Amino acid sequence: MIALKSEVRVHRRIAEIGQTGWDACATNPAYQANPFVSFAFLDALEQSGCAVAQTGWAPHHLAVEDETGAIAAVMPLYLKSHSQGEYVFDHSWAQAYERAGGRYYPKLQCAAPFSPVTGPRLLVRADIDPVVARRTLLGGAVSLAERLEASSLHITFPSQDDWTFLGDEGLLQRQDQQYHWHNAGYASFDDFLGALSSNRRKTIRRERRDAQAGLEIIGLTGETLTEEAWDAFYQFYEDTGARKWGRPYLNRQFFSRLGQTLGDRVLLVMAKRGDRYIAGALNLLGDDCIYGRNWGAVEDVPFLHFELCYYQAIDHAIRLGLPRVEAGAQGQHKIARGYLPAPVFSAHFIADPALREPVRRYLDQERAAVQNEMDWLAEEYSPFKAAN
Repeated sequence: MIALKSEVRVHRRIAEIGQTGWDACATNPAYQANPFVSFAFLDALEQSGCAVAQTGWAPHHLAVEDETGAIAAVMPLYLKSHSQGEYVFDHSWAQAYERAGGRYYPKLQCAAPFSPVTGPRLLVRADIDPVVARRTLLGGAVSLAERLEASSLHITFPSQDDWTFLGDEGLLQRQDQQYHWHNAGYASFDDFLGALSSNRRKTIRRERRDAQAGLEIIGLTGETLTEEAWDAFYQFYEDTGARKWGRPYLNRQFFSRLGQTLGDRVLLVMAKRGDRYIAGALNLLGDDCIYGRNWGAVEDVPFLHFELCYYQAIDHAIRLGLPRVEAGAQGQHKIARGYLPAPVFSAHFIADPALREPVRRYLDQERAAVQNEMDWLAEEYSPFKAAN
């Protein structure tokens, strides 16, 4: 293994680290390639003005060099002035701490902004000792929190391996759940349907028939992504965002940059009526997963949300031979469509013991409750045939 320098450097733009150095760490074969921690994705967020200081996401990315001066480990890190766009909710912690006279913001957030997607967070080049490198990054992040007088450090949606490591290093561990589809080696969508109970099979066939009636469903990726399609999709995205949380996190420029720099990892599923786009769902492709992210529509078509976001993703995963679909946060209705409960994680360093201890006790109880609910949902509501 190549030795590390002890200094951890803070970079206010990911471009200061550079794509070559960043992706040398993010594409470590020990992780399955995850587009949400790629240089292209994170840089697009910064270059478009989505994840910048003005939006409350001030980049403070960490980098460690090896003895030759090459980038050896990196950590996507932001100084936050709020808790928006994270999908791991700590608003009650902030309110309780501030009622007690504390100052919760700013805080440090290690994350793929606006993306409730599990992936590596402590990114280490393949020829570097991962334990030493991760400890160096974590130590640098905690020191930075102290220097900036941040209340806390939050590492959201890490891989389970990172989460276990962070717990062993003393961070508080939190568990939540999402709903993921798993490919059991299906040869086709009909093959997948054959694994379901008769009632669920009939329901899904009806939903797909009704959703597709009179529409053309197309999947755009790479060079087939056009500015016309992005214009239409952004209209859908703005409408959904405005109804859900008041102001969409991503701007129009971001989507163009995404298509230009990461287009081969984009799957934009669009519905057309005649020559007009009426709905769309954005997915990103990893080496082992389709990640469903955003959706919207300008027509209210029954079951079209299920078709574009869930069934089309399953179709593409089977065709591409990918083992998993992650369809985003929340939504117990996904269970009936073959997406079963799956754990997601976060880890938290809280500087003040007056806040840390009650949060620790709460998380101990919450983890058990989440696991119990996952087990119950999978047993009671699974659409799959009962095992013989």
